[in-house]
Amino acid sequence: MSKKVVNKAKNKQSNSTSRILIVPVLAVAGWLTTILPNVAVAASYTNDYSVCATGLLSVGVTAEAASPACAKALRPRDLAACVVKIEKKTQIAATDALSSCGKARRPEELATCVVGVSSSTKEAVNPAALDYCGRSLLPVRFGQCVVGLRSKIDLPPTQALDTCIDASDSVIGASSTPGTLIPAGSSPSIETTPFPTQPVVPTQPRTN
Repeated sequence: MSKKVVNKAKNKQSNSTSRILIVPVLAVAGWLTTILPNVAVAASYTNDYSVCATGLLSVGVTAEAASPACAKALRPRDLAACVVKIEKKTQIAATDALSSCGKARRPEELATCVVGVSSSTKEAVNPAALDYCGRSLLPVRFGQCVVGLRSKIDLPPTQALDTCIDASDSVIGASSTPGTLIPAGSSPSIETTPFPTQPVVPTQPRTN
């Protein structure tokens, strides 16, 4: 009888010890389950929007202007890259570049155009570059046109800008798919298929 009592006491002690160990483990597991998703969500916030805000603030754009600009941008990272590139490689202020970069379909191409045109015209401040590059649907090609013509022909900056923007519009118009033209006085032919006629079956004379 004494051995049974001793065994029961040992079993109770081991059960209580295991419970003491299990409870903290479950508590830690529950805490990790709660905090890990939060850490993952916080890590996911290091995205294009934070990069956009950091870039704009670094070139002097105010927080009030950077917040809506990054939030509305389809490609926030490209928006910031556009503003930073123009601000660093031209005499155009970042606040002026922000509006044009925000409206551009391809902000990085706009920045390439503005930098190229500004360097070609040799003007300290060339706000016209923002306007013309923003108007062109092919800003890189437009910039190449201005730089290429002025490198070989002594054209005033305004004339070069006007000449290349007109050519850019012509190329875009010519690349569109033309519609089907019908000569005047004629109508489109419509092919029709005649309905098949049923053969006439001769009727037999009736006999009385």
